[in-house]
Amino acid sequence: MNRVKPSRIVDLSKEIAFNRNDPFFMRVKIRHHRHWKARWLVRALGLPFRLFPKDFAGWADDTITRMGVHATTHIDAPWHYGPELLPDGACPAAIHEMPLDLCFGPGVVFDMRHKAEGAEITVADMQESLKASGAKLEAGVIALLHTGRDRFQGQKDYWKVGVGMSGAATEWLIDQGVVVMGIDQWGWDLPFHHQIKKSKAENDASVFWQGHLVGRRKPYWQIEQLCGLDQLPAYGFDVAVFPLRLKDASAAPARVVGFLYEA
Repeated sequence: MNRVKPSRIVDLSKEIAFNRNDPFFMRVKIRHHRHWKARWLVRALGLPFRLFPKDFAGWADDTITRMGVHATTHIDAPWHYGPELLPDGACPAAIHEMPLDLCFGPGVVFDMRHKAEGAEITVADMQESLKASGAKLEAGVIALLHTGRDRFQGQKDYWKVGVGMSGAATEWLIDQGVVVMGIDQWGWDLPFHHQIKKSKAENDASVFWQGHLVGRRKPYWQIEQLCGLDQLPAYGFDVAVFPLRLKDASAAPARVVGFLYEA
């Protein structure tokens, strides 16, 4: 069998852990059970203590007591963007319906670190990034937006900082054949307070959640809360993003990794 082994694998997912600085609706809570509790469970099942294996301390166990599907590095399904039927009359797909062949593919990084806080990413920004890097887009590419805002993960204002993909830039990616895309900040669009301020200032009902809502017309799959994109080149690597198989869910936590190869 001929296969190329990656020279390096880069973890692009944040740790799943309790963080009191996250908004209350995004906090993760995990209960860690001590080893000794398992000893009493085994005893209750009928094994006398005298027959326990020597030095058997019991097994550790952990319970996720609270974790929203959008609370950590995750991928959104088209169902997340709204319950209405798609233009072709189909029901938007839930996360368990994500085709596996979309979960692995060549990656392209768009460098958006120069964008000012609260600024929208435009089609021109995307095109200029491609021109500067020499990367090419095609069907099957997984596009990753590098804003540098992953440095705020774990901080109180993480969900309030960042730039945002415009609806036009999101649709442009889809039109290039890209249906899986991600960003290294809290959300795909501008932070909520920027969206709300802009909507009011322009008296425009099309401003809010515009990047997400493109998926009502052109379904796509979107990764949020990535990290470590600074460890990737602009292209020449692969990305794997496999969500948990949560039936009928709008999203699922995912372990996202990049595969780098020697030249």
